[in-house]
Amino acid sequence: MLQTGAANLWKRKLRSALTIMGVVIGVASIVVMVSLGIGLSRSMMEEYASYGSMTQIRVETPYSDNTTNTDQLRLTDKLVSDFKQIEHVESVYPVIQTGVMSVYGGYSGYLTLRATTVEGLESFGIDVGEGRIPSAEDDELMFFYGKDVASQYSNPKTGEDYWSTGVIPDIDFMSGALFTVFDTDAYMAAQATGSNTTPPKKYLIPTCGIETYDEDYSENGWYVFCDIDKLIPKLKQIFKKKAIPGQPVTKSGKPYSEIFYTQILVNVDEMDNVQDIQKYIQDLGYTAYSNAEWISSAMTSMGYVRAVLGGIGAVSLFVAAIGITNTMMMSIYERTKEIGVMKVLGCALENIRTMFLIEAGIIGFVGGVIGVMLSYAVSAVINYVLAGSDALGLGITGTNISRIPVWLALLSVLFAVIISMIAGFMPSQKAMQLSPLAAIRNE
Repeated sequence: MLQTGAANLWKRKLRSALTIMGVVIGVASIVVMVSLGIGLSRSMMEEYASYGSMTQIRVETPYSDNTTNTDQLRLTDKLVSDFKQIEHVESVYPVIQTGVMSVYGGYSGYLTLRATTVEGLESFGIDVGEGRIPSAEDDELMFFYGKDVASQYSNPKTGEDYWSTGVIPDIDFMSGALFTVFDTDAYMAAQATGSNTTPPKKYLIPTCGIETYDEDYSENGWYVFCDIDKLIPKLKQIFKKKAIPGQPVTKSGKPYSEIFYTQILVNVDEMDNVQDIQKYIQDLGYTAYSNAEWISSAMTSMGYVRAVLGGIGAVSLFVAAIGITNTMMMSIYERTKEIGVMKVLGCALENIRTMFLIEAGIIGFVGGVIGVMLSYAVSAVINYVLAGSDALGLGITGTNISRIPVWLALLSVLFAVIISMIAGFMPSQKAMQLSPLAAIRNE
């Protein structure tokens, strides 16, 4: 019966080709539209992923100007342990973030030092260009420099820096003599004009590695990384009984014996669980934020975009379905005698209906396959034209704005076949209801 259906369509090649063309356009439209929605969503997720982990929650203390408030919430070792016990939490890393002055020849720069555990450093996904990241086996404190750190240096005498000249200072992080000043307040006071303040001690901290340099944005690029377990003893040694910059003090102005963290990073197993854990932490009184907040909102918006794009494409396929119905109805009128003869010869009514449904299905299948092939071609053109640009005005500059997964291609062909057979159902019913004698007499 499949062969018979194909032969019947072949007898009316022009009409069948035009009808199939309608299906081709309909399928191509809906596939390309949906592929744009999929591509935009995935490109957006990839863009967000470059800004940091999508399953990580950053916990900080609520803002307060009163650093001597003993009732203020603090980020402590106990809190780190408590967070590790939360369901769906995979790992927790404490972070100390502080500013240091770095001096290299005639250049100096105020750098942000970001210290966490060795495991935490490994979880940052730093792309190592030279050397390595700090290791637990290191005997001393070592620094790892992000790729954009060099742009933070300037020449105090000439006032030249990257932001005024556009030229990144030539800082030799790996083998150059970089001196670090941890007491930045004392350093600034000593640099003041006419100051008699004794300059603070400079420390020669060895470099263990630097990040790979490229022009892409890197969340790690602006930081100097180190092992928190090596930094804390160093800070205590340098400041002794003085308050460490960024650390709270008691009402009498004395430092606490315990070191409090600047931030705690909580890594969750799946993005679906991030917001629940984030809300739990916020209910404890801490400030907690994550990329999942705005990713969820953005994905909801993209869902509406995909629905609208898919709807636009579906209109074309609906128009094609009308064409299929028209083709099948015309076929019945032209084959009235043939249908009457079939009935007189005792052909089952279900077989007559099946024959017309198969013809409609063939139209849908052929049109669907060609439509998917056309979709891949159109998708390739779209990706080529829009590569690296934000032509859609959504802040997305990916190279694959249109993506057609295999499931979409297969589902589109199946959908075309089903829609075509639905469109051919009414004509097939009409063919069943024709009176055989009337059909022969009409011919």
